[in-house]
Amino acid sequence: MTLLEVIATTVADARAAERGGADRLELITAMGEGGLTPSIGLIESVIEAVGIPVNVIVRPHSRSFVYDADDYAVMLRDVRAIAKTCANAIVVGMLRADGSVDTDGLARVIEAADGLQLTFHRAFDETRDLLAAFDTLLQFGAVTNVLTSGGKPSVLDAQETISKLVENAAGTRCAILAGAGLTVNAVAPFVASTRVKAVHFGSGVRVDGKSLAPVDETRVRRVRTLLDARA
Repeated sequence: MTLLEVIATTVADARAAERGGADRLELITAMGEGGLTPSIGLIESVIEAVGIPVNVIVRPHSRSFVYDADDYAVMLRDVRAIAKTCANAIVVGMLRADGSVDTDGLARVIEAADGLQLTFHRAFDETRDLLAAFDTLLQFGAVTNVLTSGGKPSVLDAQETISKLVENAAGTRCAILAGAGLTVNAVAPFVASTRVKAVHFGSGVRVDGKSLAPVDETRVRRVRTLLDARA
């Protein structure tokens, strides 16, 4: 069975995604900026409103994925606060200026997360070598998902890369979570082609496919039906 993760930005989004059959949520704010850290009030409200796991992004700004000491101070405070809620996981990503994974920063976040699992988000797609970056992330047991579009604006244009990453993830604790550019009509052939075990939807399951529109329960249910038909 293919796991379906849906982005939520409000409590209403979260409820609609769950009713439609989403297996998990990624909770963010500022959808138009690619997702920023939501408030503790929103995090707690969403967790109370749904029965499915809620993964929470920690991203202090949208300028880049290269963070300075002040950025990390903010991020670590947010991570510690989220770890005290019933969130399922932290979603985070950090790079060095040379395009490699910032392993020191990642280790600090893992320590602050106090046992919560991590998804490494699409900062991954800006690394200089995706396969090498994935090997680096495999060294961190807390990283259990890598969200990626295969280095392309749309994951539908990176099916060969996704297939290779899925192959490299086989037998590890880390799953490839394919997202960005997925559509309802394309999801079934994409999953068949790449053999990916988890997909991530944002705009593709929102009203009229618009990033700032609410989650469309009917679209989520259609994706769920298509994925289940392959099981």
